[in-house]
Amino acid sequence: MARKDAGWTRDQLLVAFRLYCRTPFGKLHRGNPEIIALARLIGRTPSAVGMKACNFAALDPAQQARGIKALGNLSRADRILWEEFALDSEAVAAQAESAYERFVAGVRVANDESMALPDGPTETARLVRIRRVQGFFRESVLSAYEGRCALTGLALPEVLNASHIIPWRVEVNRRADPRNGLCLNALHDRAFDRGLITFDEQWKMVVSPRVDLGVTNEFARHSLVNLAGSKLRLPNRFQPDPVAISYHREHVYRDG
Repeated sequence: MARKDAGWTRDQLLVAFRLYCRTPFGKLHRGNPEIIALARLIGRTPSAVGMKACNFAALDPAQQARGIKALGNLSRADRILWEEFALDSEAVAAQAESAYERFVAGVRVANDESMALPDGPTETARLVRIRRVQGFFRESVLSAYEGRCALTGLALPEVLNASHIIPWRVEVNRRADPRNGLCLNALHDRAFDRGLITFDEQWKMVVSPRVDLGVTNEFARHSLVNLAGSKLRLPNRFQPDPVAISYHREHVYRDG
């Protein structure tokens, strides 16, 4: 087991960041069984893992607005990783999932370059990376919204999706960014993805005229038209990016 005062390795930081992204803030404490298990896996104490995750919270502007502060000294490596994620969430998410899988497999790779895909990656490597990034994004978004649809409050994971605001195909660097995501139920996720609904500057739902003109049944009126103006419930961390939703209004939403 690593000494308590030993420096954190890159892989340890990545899995601690992964933990922060996928764990509700109220559960970031040493008594959480998931933190205990991760601490054992990476050779740290539960207190150290919980503290490191809370330090990442202190770097989140949404958490700062709530008065959240670091529990220990924020390291330069903590800040660098946070900044890397802000610039290229897709790459950091892939690295974090890869690091976690190596710890689970009992293989610790010291060379960070091993986490990068080679030039001209095989189809298998590409699909593995996509799976890792998609999994990271979904868990991060659902955790940020505490497992509830941001529009209806529905708390049934089987029908909740992590919706990309700027579509997956458009901006690679933001594919795993929780601030580019909303937690929506399957119906509203599909409507959002197809541009039938969007949200204004106050995060109120806007319904496309295509829906208004085409609705002929009570369910559609109740589920879409009647929810126009409903305000999105914003999370306490990784709040959706106004720039991203502006892109959605301009390029995805079908205004007529």
